[in-house]
Amino acid sequence: MKIIRSESLAVPTNINNGSPTRPPLTGREKITRYLPILTLAVLVALVSLYNPDFLKLNNIFQMLQDASTLFIMALGMTFVIYIGGIDLSAQSIASMSTVVLVILLSQVGVLAIPLTLALGALFGAVSGWVHTRFKISSFITTLAVGGIAYATGQVISGQRAFYIPGDLRSQTVGWMTTTVFTLPAEIIIAAVLLLLALLMERRTALGRHMKAVGAGESAALASGVKVVRVKILTFAIAGAFAAAAGVLLAVRLSGASPTMADQFLLPAIVAVLLGGTPLTGGVGGVVSTLIGTLIVAVIRTSMTYLNVEAQAQQIFFGALMIVAIAMTIDRSKISTVK
Repeated sequence: MKIIRSESLAVPTNINNGSPTRPPLTGREKITRYLPILTLAVLVALVSLYNPDFLKLNNIFQMLQDASTLFIMALGMTFVIYIGGIDLSAQSIASMSTVVLVILLSQVGVLAIPLTLALGALFGAVSGWVHTRFKISSFITTLAVGGIAYATGQVISGQRAFYIPGDLRSQTVGWMTTTVFTLPAEIIIAAVLLLLALLMERRTALGRHMKAVGAGESAALASGVKVVRVKILTFAIAGAFAAAAGVLLAVRLSGASPTMADQFLLPAIVAVLLGGTPLTGGVGGVVSTLIGTLIVAVIRTSMTYLNVEAQAQQIFFGALMIVAIAMTIDRSKISTVK
């Protein structure tokens, strides 16, 4: 499906003391804004009624640990969707990154982490460059780059799985799975990355330009925003976050595989959309994605209680993505749907 967005330069008509006044939220906008947190609260209540042990601290920590990798991938996905794009290469970059990390660990030690992140950012930057240079939709561009990343992982791994030796793991990346005052390190890592993403979104010129591009690319271009540069940087950041998700996944599972992050892409996109960042971009953000990821995590936990297989969960998340798109998309930005 190809969405053609219609954009126009908006001139505020209501001026008060030289500043535009924000119109009051409509009923639908209020529902859209608060629906994610209400959904999360209802789901937590329902799951806890079905299994009272759900609210035990250890179980909550375990759920957050399991969701940390997905959340990190969804953080990068948020920025791309925030500018009105989509990134289908995330899970392939993450899978490739598990292989690259394990291979490099034995050669350069802990330096394997920044090198793997840099490789992920490079793949993301290539997606952004191809998207902007050749005017190809991000859907097609990232699908193609994702295929390249997948093939790269297959080639360098010899289509086999790797395992990290225990002594090498403890000397280099073991700190990523320890606990700090009973708090699992994976949760701390995810929280630090959330803070960095939030600062980038709200306290930097790049974050403001991302919002401008998502709200209206033509208007952003007319106001002096370097749209091409913003897009390339955004896709590079998403690639780095996807690689970070792969690094954490490899460390948690003490190994690597060119397909290790399979089945992460759909839940990651769903987490972003459920949080309130629509495919049309311009609104939402990383805090919204946190709520969306928690919703996905609670749903996954409830399916585990109900003995729903992982493959069957993908059916549910596919249907949920359709519902999330239908509820969050801004149809005023769409002139034609193909």
